[in-house]
Amino acid sequence: MDSHTHASATDAGGGWGPLSSLPGNPIMWVLIWSELLVFGVALSGFAFARMLNPALFDESQAHLDRMLGGINTMVLVSSGFLAAMAVRARGDGGVRESRLWMVAAMAVGSIFLVVKVIEYSDKVAHGMNLHTNTFFTLYYLITGFHFMHVILGLIILAIVTWRNSLENLETGAAFWHMVDLIWVLIFPLIYLVR
Repeated sequence: MDSHTHASATDAGGGWGPLSSLPGNPIMWVLIWSELLVFGVALSGFAFARMLNPALFDESQAHLDRMLGGINTMVLVSSGFLAAMAVRARGDGGVRESRLWMVAAMAVGSIFLVVKVIEYSDKVAHGMNLHTNTFFTLYYLITGFHFMHVILGLIILAIVTWRNSLENLETGAAFWHMVDLIWVLIFPLIYLVR
């Protein structure tokens, strides 16, 4: 999609109201707000379950690897910065530079998946799976759902790198920043808060 297509679609559809002023395609912002709502409900459910059984949650949380969770936080924040640099480069007219920044964002973002697989493997090897207790059920459901969003985000970044318009890059980067934000909320709530 180019900016002309976006403008035509907006005019034909009667406008997007406040969404029109956001970077990228307004449809992506509808998806982002929907995803934030879903994760908000899931994280609220986790916090409520913790209040009902704090001892179980504290004991289970002690088995998580805070270092790996912290590494993944840095990975996603760094990848988000690289995606923002891609958008900036494209806005300055640098198609090749924007592609290089976005490829770097995808490469760094892929590290998240590797680290998470290592973490999941370790937990399963020590008998901590989806059915262990309420904490691990919620841990796997929430982080697994986020894991799928990381995969989807990487696919979106690959598409917008190929179809390299400013609007496409802004749209892809907006989704990727949402993935970052959700992890920045997941990490302290699940790994750190006692």
